[in-house]
Amino acid sequence: MTDVTGLVLAAGAGRRFGRPKAAVEIDGERFVDRAVRVLREGGCSPVVIVSGALRLSVPGASEVHNADWESGLASTFRAGLAAVTTDAVVIVPVDTPWLGADSVRRVIAAWVAGAEVATGTYGGKRRHPVLLTRPHFATAASLAEGEQGARPFLSAHPDLVVEVPCDDTGSPFDVDQPEDLAGPGAT
Repeated sequence: MTDVTGLVLAAGAGRRFGRPKAAVEIDGERFVDRAVRVLREGGCSPVVIVSGALRLSVPGASEVHNADWESGLASTFRAGLAAVTTDAVVIVPVDTPWLGADSVRRVIAAWVAGAEVATGTYGGKRRHPVLLTRPHFATAASLAEGEQGARPFLSAHPDLVVEVPCDDTGSPFDVDQPEDLAGPGAT
């Protein structure tokens, strides 16, 4: 098995949140540090962070700066894919702090078993993490638009996608506003 890059999409300014979410902390850990840790514990090496609104430094990860970050998630996704040197990449957005390392392990296991594209599912719905193999990087990058990264590619190529149940590994709940810090299922 060759290495799998972990890719953290962390370039946004967090406009709805009020500040860049990469620097937000839960239990004393910044979102970006948490995402890097989950990817590493899940089996990814190397780990790449795509920054933008905020420059980011995390031990054990390299940073790629997306100068065009204000144009949306698609440019961050493309910058990240361009930095990947391995045959596969596992992608997570920085604002999903409840993802678990087991979800990363499971999508990597799907790749080892032959999947070219894999995505974690929760309640039967496709969410993160997403694994792509190198033959699909260019197409996935070309289909990314605005605030969508891998989703247009996954929708256009459902026959390639291996869905990996991850319900018991954590939660894909994303933090958009400060009240979301209460966590998944909070009311």
